[in-house]
Amino acid sequence: MKNDKGVFYRSWLSLLPLALFLVTYLGGSIAIGDFYKIPITIAFLVASAVAMGVSKGNLNKRIKIFSAGASDKNIMLMVWIYILAGIFAATAKATGAVDATVNFTLSLLPSNMILLALFLAAAFVSLSIGTSVGTIVALTPIAAGVAAQTGQSPAELAAIVVGGSYFGDNLSFISDTTIAATQTQGCKMNDKFKMNIRIIWPAFVAMIVYCVVAGFNANAAPEVGNVDVVAIVPYATVILLSIIGVNVFVVLASGTLLTGIVGIATGSVPFWNFLSVMGSGVTGMGDLIVVALLAGGMLELIRANGGVRLIIDMFQKRVHGTRGAELSIAGLVSVANVCTANNTVAIITIGRIAKDIATRYNVDARRAASLLDTASCCVQGLLPYSVQMLLASTLVGCSPLEILPHLYYPLFIGICAFLSIVLRKH
Repeated sequence: MKNDKGVFYRSWLSLLPLALFLVTYLGGSIAIGDFYKIPITIAFLVASAVAMGVSKGNLNKRIKIFSAGASDKNIMLMVWIYILAGIFAATAKATGAVDATVNFTLSLLPSNMILLALFLAAAFVSLSIGTSVGTIVALTPIAAGVAAQTGQSPAELAAIVVGGSYFGDNLSFISDTTIAATQTQGCKMNDKFKMNIRIIWPAFVAMIVYCVVAGFNANAAPEVGNVDVVAIVPYATVILLSIIGVNVFVVLASGTLLTGIVGIATGSVPFWNFLSVMGSGVTGMGDLIVVALLAGGMLELIRANGGVRLIIDMFQKRVHGTRGAELSIAGLVSVANVCTANNTVAIITIGRIAKDIATRYNVDARRAASLLDTASCCVQGLLPYSVQMLLASTLVGCSPLEILPHLYYPLFIGICAFLSIVLRKH
């Protein structure tokens, strides 16, 4: 019994670093009214040190667990994407590809349609490629360029892209979250898609209304520059390859190669300068890479010390009735998402448990899969330390906490999921 209590307290203690991070970074920044006062790298460094301190085992064992989490294949995959995204973003900016694409976009659309166009573009691209990260990589630099040209808030436009990217992340047939949710719950993708649409369509409509209203209230008129058709080619290629579904590494490498060809051929960026720009693109992602490694290590220590398991067990004990089962499924994946900062991993982590709960309380497998996917996308979209938020904030040059207040779509789908549970007919 004493040993059981020790494990219980240790599990609770393992969650302290995550709580400390949220309080110091999110709460502290809001309290002092400055989102740049507390660097996110330092917040994660302190939280990681605390995670090492409260973990069980000798120091070498703790370091090994932390290193295993930092070097996890999903973390390393994101690190390589960060590096390639940094190179492409820097070279596309230096060669004029971003500016040319922005000018082309502004020449086609009235200023009050920019928000709607960005959201629909992000929704379409993400639905086509099934990944929010790829969508953010492709469209966020355009959002940053539009903000610079029109005087609109870069954080708001970045939030529009991030929000739209979760439309496809939630619904696409080739999305990792869709695959994980349907596989763990044992239902067909097309059935889950139909059920999912029934849950989130009000959120999509609400977001369109918001974009239209906010667009008409925007006073800034775009200053459209000359449209360099040749300079558009690299960015147009990146977007086209993304929509087709080409691997994100191939997309970014192709985009960088094309920016080099265009920049060197037109003389806008000489060869040696182009190499220098590539280097600056890599170093510009330094903070983001450090955060990814620290977060991966810290969250692995939390998992290894029973923090995630503790939360799962607590939710399971409080399930009563079908509505309670659905709330538990959504709650479980939400908390797991906070602890892993990865919605696919969160679904896989509690997928089998969610299936058991759904079976025991007669929750339709299609509905369980939809709730898992929607709740995880909601939480992932609102995490200031998620891969998507960190990447978007780096590409537009602002703090994740500046983007957070404008993230309406992830919030809308969360509200829709919650209301679909509490208002369901038995």
